Amino acid sequence: MIVRTLKEAQQSDRKVESEGFNSVRLLLKNDQMGFSFHITTIYKDAELHLHYQNHLESVYCISGKGSVETLDDGKVHPIEPGTIYILDKHDKHILRAEEEMQMACVFNPPLHGNEKHNADGAYELDGEEVGN
Repeated sequence: MIVRTLKEAQQSDRKVESEGFNSVRLLLKNDQMGFSFHITTIYKDAELHLHYQNHLESVYCISGKGSVETLDDGKVHPIEPGTIYILDKHDKHILRAEEEMQMACVFNPPLHGNEKHNADGAYELDGEEVGN
């Protein structure tokens, strides 16, 4: 059994700061579960242009308010607590935060730990593993 707390992870190398957000990676590739699980905070007024070419992602809104726009069709979907969106087709999208948003995110394949978005708004398939 693996047991971790968000509070402990926030004070470790499992917390990755990036432009417009931070991501606390609670479950990673070296945990051997086949996916990674993150609590991500999107900062107010952030606009993130993303395209996860190497990963599928599910995102559940815990708190805050914003929107996600799919670039292929231009549709804008509101996000509020209780909303989930699933990037099942490696969708190019823009995530906008009207308020600070806290999101629960699942990635497949799992992240190693320290990945940051590349120029295309994606995570590479390799990364440096972080602690337990």
